[in-house]
Amino acid sequence: MKREEIKVCVMRVGGTNCDAETQRAFQELGVQAETLHLNELIKRRNLLDYQVLVFPGGFSFGDYVRAGVILARWLSAELDKELKTFIEENRPILGICNGFQVLVEYGLLPGFEGVSAYPEATLATNIPQGYNCRWIHLKHENKGKCIFTNKIPTGKVLHIPVAHSEGRFLFPKEKEQQLLDKLYENDMLVLRYCNESGEYAEGSYPTNPNGSFHDIAGICNREGTIFGLMPHPERALYWWQQPDWTRREQVPQYGDGKLIFESLIDHLTKRF
Repeated sequence: MKREEIKVCVMRVGGTNCDAETQRAFQELGVQAETLHLNELIKRRNLLDYQVLVFPGGFSFGDYVRAGVILARWLSAELDKELKTFIEENRPILGICNGFQVLVEYGLLPGFEGVSAYPEATLATNIPQGYNCRWIHLKHENKGKCIFTNKIPTGKVLHIPVAHSEGRFLFPKEKEQQLLDKLYENDMLVLRYCNESGEYAEGSYPTNPNGSFHDIAGICNREGTIFGLMPHPERALYWWQQPDWTRREQVPQYGDGKLIFESLIDHLTKRF
């Protein structure tokens, strides 16, 4: 498949606020991308017209109850059949920030045994509490399973911003070590918070901006086709989005966010 033939659906609902930037990121790299309200997808029943589904950032339904849960339940009630087919066909799904929260609440991530009936993890209120918007560093942990990062060398440090109030990744306390071991065993751990030198945050703020267990910033499912991350790669795409561009003598044309979108596109062009 040529990249100009790839079709991406960026799904939005009330409270979504990163759909335009996410759509633009794909279009910048030569891919067709369309933003659709969930109501339109339900009405048209055309989700399978797309090769990629993206849940962008924002505060869907005001993050009432808890972040991502209302949208997850609505999807389960109204689009479950199409989503299951999408997943069975290994079509990629990306969840950014609020999108990551939706994937966890739906049971798509971590997805140790496929789609789970109940969430296997949570993205809880930040510690320290409050909305945290800052540029942070991430270490790429994946060994090659995640199709969204397969162009990024293992161990590479990325510079991408976060912007959230509920990004603290947690497993149930009694299963914490067991489930972390599963992430490593199945190559499902993708990104961890670190400093500029690649040293792990070890939970310390602000290197770890939310108190996530094991500094976890992004994970994928066991097939590597569903990826959720709290940082915003669409806000680290262009050179002028970099926070230090005015202080640098030479600025690359693109930021580290491009690597995530480019990895996905590269996978699709080779797959079809």
